[in-house]
Amino acid sequence: MVDTHCHLYLPEFDADHEAMMQRAFDKNIDTFLLPNVEAATIPSMLNLVEKYPHSCFPMMGLHPCSVKENWKEEVAAIHEYLFDRPSIKFYGIGETGLDYYWSKEFLSQQKENFQLHIDWAKELSLPVIIHSRESTDDCIEMIRKNKSERLRGIFHCFSGNAEQATQITGLGFYLGIGGVVTFKNGGLDSVLNMIELDYIVLETDAPYLAPVPHRGKRNESSYLPLIAEKIAAIKKVSADEVAAITTSNAKHLFMY
Repeated sequence: MVDTHCHLYLPEFDADHEAMMQRAFDKNIDTFLLPNVEAATIPSMLNLVEKYPHSCFPMMGLHPCSVKENWKEEVAAIHEYLFDRPSIKFYGIGETGLDYYWSKEFLSQQKENFQLHIDWAKELSLPVIIHSRESTDDCIEMIRKNKSERLRGIFHCFSGNAEQATQITGLGFYLGIGGVVTFKNGGLDSVLNMIELDYIVLETDAPYLAPVPHRGKRNESSYLPLIAEKIAAIKKVSADEVAAITTSNAKHLFMY
């Protein structure tokens, strides 16, 4: 299986990195897409890629929650890695997007940052990984305005409604489904009943949003089967079928 969105390079994993990775390998999870957060997280992300070059694949971007007063300096560092270091292969642009949950203080800067990432995704023909917390409609609108055959990607940690899901898949984007699908009041059951597995990829967002029965604890990639099993129960298919289709989707999108 493929964990299409996990921050396994963050300090939360420093104490048991190798054991955590081995637990994932033991569950037949062999591919990990790593979205960047900000300039300060780039070295640890690339160190993990160097340690697991056949399993960990880096992506490059500036998270909307990291868009502050100095965001242009941050963006310059992101741009330098993407365009001036040809020895490093990146597999996606992100994570990027909009976040209205924590703060709207830098909303215009968030939108400008998101637009830059969309432009890079189109220029480099890489998938864009979209964070859309409490901002799904605006993120959809920005993707719609930039629609292009070269623009593809994932609405990461999707937790919206059926109408939003239909708009996203209609634009050719995937829904990243994670631990929220296992939450009692997560609200994704009815949405997933209307969306074909061909538009779904699996993710953990580790170390965040651990699925039940680990909710509230540190998340890790070895919990990915719990997400697949919940989706299988909703869709009334086997977990193996969910794993096979979502893995195929991830390979098609990221072309690793």
